[in-house]
Amino acid sequence: MSTTPDIRFPRSTTETGRVAPKYTRHGSGAKGGFEMAAWLFMRFSGIVLVVLIFGHLFVNLMVGNGVHAIDFGFVAGKWASPFWQWWDLAMLWLAMLHGTNGVRTIINDYADRDTVRFWLLIVLFAAAAAIVILGTLVIFTFNPCPTVNGVPLPGSFCPKP
Repeated sequence: MSTTPDIRFPRSTTETGRVAPKYTRHGSGAKGGFEMAAWLFMRFSGIVLVVLIFGHLFVNLMVGNGVHAIDFGFVAGKWASPFWQWWDLAMLWLAMLHGTNGVRTIINDYADRDTVRFWLLIVLFAAAAAIVILGTLVIFTFNPCPTVNGVPLPGSFCPKP
C-alpha cells in the first residue's frame, strides 16, 4: 500500500488531463494590436531614452565645470543650437509618452470600476498633453538672447550690438 496522499487536481473536459485555463487567447483584435504596439513602444523608447538621457547627463555634468556651470547662460547657450533643441524635445516627448503608457497600463491593471478607470485615464492624458505642449512651447520659444529694458543680458553666445 502506498503512503502518498491521493491529491486530486481539477481536470478539464479534454482527455489530456490538463488543468483548464482561466482565460483563452483570441486572435489579434483591435485591442490586442494596440497593446502589442504599446508593449513594443515601451521597449524601443526605453532604449532610445537611455541614449538621450545619458547624453544629456554627460553634456550637463561632465563637460566643462559640471553641475556648478549650469545656469541660464548654459541653457541659453545649449538651446541656441537647433541640435540641442531637438535633442531635448525628443527626450521630453519620449519620456512623457513612455511614462504615460506605463501609468496607463497600471491604471488598466488596478482600476476595477470602468468609471474610475475612465476618469483616471482622462486626467492622465490631459496632464501628459499639457506637459508635452508646454514643454514644446518652452523649447521653441525660448529666447537665448533676452533684453531687459533695452539692455541685452550678458552671454558669449549672443551677438554683440
